[in-house]
Amino acid sequence: MAGVDAERIQRAVHEILLAIGEDPSRPGLERTPQRVAEAYADFFGGLDVDPLSHLADTVPIGATHAGVPATSDAVVLRDLAFRSVCEHHLLPFVGTAHVAYLPGDRVVGLGRIPAVVDTLARRPQLQERLTEEIADALVAGLDPKGVLVVLDAQHRCVTTRGSRQERSSTVTIASRGALSEPAARSEIITLIGAQTNA
Repeated sequence: MAGVDAERIQRAVHEILLAIGEDPSRPGLERTPQRVAEAYADFFGGLDVDPLSHLADTVPIGATHAGVPATSDAVVLRDLAFRSVCEHHLLPFVGTAHVAYLPGDRVVGLGRIPAVVDTLARRPQLQERLTEEIADALVAGLDPKGVLVVLDAQHRCVTTRGSRQERSSTVTIASRGALSEPAARSEIITLIGAQTNA
């Protein structure tokens, strides 16, 4: 479990179980500290990964047969599932990311964008900051003409505690460059919301 101190987490979970009045040695709880340590290694595995490493192998768009530089309209990836952990209560938030960019002179393999989202989500996070960090990583790694990131997530700290708003979700948006313009941003958001025909 690189990146986390598993033994320390196990000791802490053992103490939490004692603090809530439980017996950590009873059947059902005896392996809970180990399970939590393994889960945390997964939840926070993005702390030791540079998201820009996923964008290192870009592909030049190239030129047309007439020698005129080729251009590409927006690249849009919809419905990228992600999960993260809210840093306020260490409870998960789970949702969907939609990412669009207007390429400059290079693009990246489509599988690299979900890897960026996953790396940044696998840290203690705020949804607002996660949205901004994804956009900033794409700007730094691809130098695109524009970026738009939309996250829609349900937060367990909202759905399972306090007001218990079980059906609520939170939407955050970050835009950069040409996709910060209202008309261009509106066009991409409409495309994100469009249903594909089955």
